[in-house]
Amino acid sequence: MAPEAVFISLVPNVRFDPGQVVMTHGVSALVQQGRLNPNVYLRRHLGGDWGDLDDSDRRQNDAALKSGEDRLFSSYEVGPSLKVWVITEWDRSVTTVLLPSEY
Repeated sequence: MAPEAVFISLVPNVRFDPGQVVMTHGVSALVQQGRLNPNVYLRRHLGGDWGDLDDSDRRQNDAALKSGEDRLFSSYEVGPSLKVWVITEWDRSVTTVLLPSEY
């Protein structure tokens, strides 16, 4: 079984297929330094917990989830000066964990 399949099977209430899951260099560096565990935020994203978004952005994600015609975007406040974004492409082919500065 692919590692992604094992990970996804451990997420309760997965609401969509994330496609290939990748992280940027900045996120990878924080993981290697022990400053970030992206799995926590990826699980929340896959479960439809969009994090620290306003109501308009939440509604847009919910509509995109139903239609399958737009990307899914989540934002999570990790710490006082650290935020992580998770973006799933409109066609659900790739989900990227990134820092806002890497967008």
